[in-house]
Amino acid sequence: MPTSAPPSNRFERRRAETRGALVRAARQILAETGDTGASIQAIAERADVGFGSFYNHFESKTELFEAAVVDAMEEFGQAFDDRLTGIDDAAELVAAGFRLSARMADSHPELMQIVRRRGLAHIHSDNGLARRALRDLQVGMDSGRFTVRDPAVALSALGGTLLSLVELRFARPDLDGDEAAVNLAEMVLRMLGVPPDDAHEVARRPLPEAD
Repeated sequence: MPTSAPPSNRFERRRAETRGALVRAARQILAETGDTGASIQAIAERADVGFGSFYNHFESKTELFEAAVVDAMEEFGQAFDDRLTGIDDAAELVAAGFRLSARMADSHPELMQIVRRRGLAHIHSDNGLARRALRDLQVGMDSGRFTVRDPAVALSALGGTLLSLVELRFARPDLDGDEAAVNLAEMVLRMLGVPPDDAHEVARRPLPEAD
């Protein structure tokens, strides 16, 4: 029996590789400058693919850059899933998310620059961290952990505060990022209805170890 993959599989794999290269190139541009005015030729050269390959995957630069943002947001959300699996307390999930985001500004600067520049438009999207945060807020509300009434409004406050923290990490790298995240997480928990002493303790629980 032949050991190589059928041509159709190989073709699809190459298509996926080309699309991935274009998305990675767009992500790099977004992280470096946030400027979406780069020419398709420049994007293709950065991706190391042929100019004609672009239109096999995207109809426009707008579509490509949006795909790059969605890809980054999904990676951001997946990082939370990977690191915070096993935490059952909705309040602890919120606090740990703030602290993890602050640390990712150092460990994943390219990703977090995209979150910094494009995250606001995705606070209420159905992908990435937004849907995960909405899920955790709803769990906290259903359990009585949070006393807010409208999860969408709470998500707006949570997302805006998180993006402000990311902005702070890049604008003021001299500050202690973890301490800022802890203090901000405590304030957010109190806003969500967690009692002050409880919010203070939860915000300072050790983060799960990275795998």
